[in-house]
Amino acid sequence: MSALRIGVLAYPGCFASEVFGVPDLLTMATHIAGPGHVGYEVSIVSPRRRVAASGGTALAVSPLRDVDVLVVPGFELAPGLDVDAKLASLAPEVAAIRSHASAGNVVVSICVGAFLLAQAGVLHGRRATTAWLFADELARRCPAADVQPERLVVTDTGVTTTAAFSAMYDFALELIREHSGARVARSTARMALVDDARSSQTPYVDAHLLPRPGNEFSRRVMRRLDQNLAARYDLGALAADFNVSTRTLLRRFADETGQSPLDYLHASRVRRARHLLETTGRTVASISAAVGYQDAGTFAALFTRHTGRRPSDYRAAFRRAGN
Repeated sequence: MSALRIGVLAYPGCFASEVFGVPDLLTMATHIAGPGHVGYEVSIVSPRRRVAASGGTALAVSPLRDVDVLVVPGFELAPGLDVDAKLASLAPEVAAIRSHASAGNVVVSICVGAFLLAQAGVLHGRRATTAWLFADELARRCPAADVQPERLVVTDTGVTTTAAFSAMYDFALELIREHSGARVARSTARMALVDDARSSQTPYVDAHLLPRPGNEFSRRVMRRLDQNLAARYDLGALAADFNVSTRTLLRRFADETGQSPLDYLHASRVRRARHLLETTGRTVASISAAVGYQDAGTFAALFTRHTGRRPSDYRAAFRRAGN
């Protein structure tokens, strides 16, 4: 039996504590297990030569390599952050996640690292979790995932997601339990003063930090639009679905988001088109139709306005290796 190979994917702006938390707990477990125990081979990997974590902390990284488990830490999801732009800037990391998962290897996200897994298409059709504060946003961005905000750790067919920050220790203890045994996991938890009996993040929810209830209407409208990207936009039908007039729908949505439902739909369609351009060989016309535009010229103009690149140029720049 060989050592379990763990790779932690470091990237610009990731939380340094989430890069080192799991390796540190695994190191403790190895000492507790004692001589002769087949432990863990841990490396900090990146597709980049240099990485600065959140706060500007420089991280020493190794090139990407084959590992049994790839751990994806979270990043600072500060108010006002353009998450689309952030994820677009991490295209090499998203490609690495997709490649690793496609090879049948285990992928693990810590906290909002789940957003990178969603961007890679890894969460489609799977159960998942993330920090309770951002669970609604993950569900909106990845409607094909079954997001379970009360869970601390969710594993579904080779993909594990965790709640915020300290939930990385819940995951690490599960890994230690599976690889090194219950005794080592229990002793590691006690030595590190880590609770090894938690089962839910619900007790930690602070309602004062949750998005204002007044935003619930727009979130429901967004989810409906995301789930029907290719459908023709019909403002009257959309309003009827929510039992309001078109005027009320537009007013409430604008009050909560600062934009119209159609503007949101265009942005969401472009986000989906970017994913298809990066990960498939489908023609631009086919992708245009798949996201709701029968006129490829209209789609191209809209895509260029949102991304600064024509669809063909975007694909040339961001096409994932192996696709």
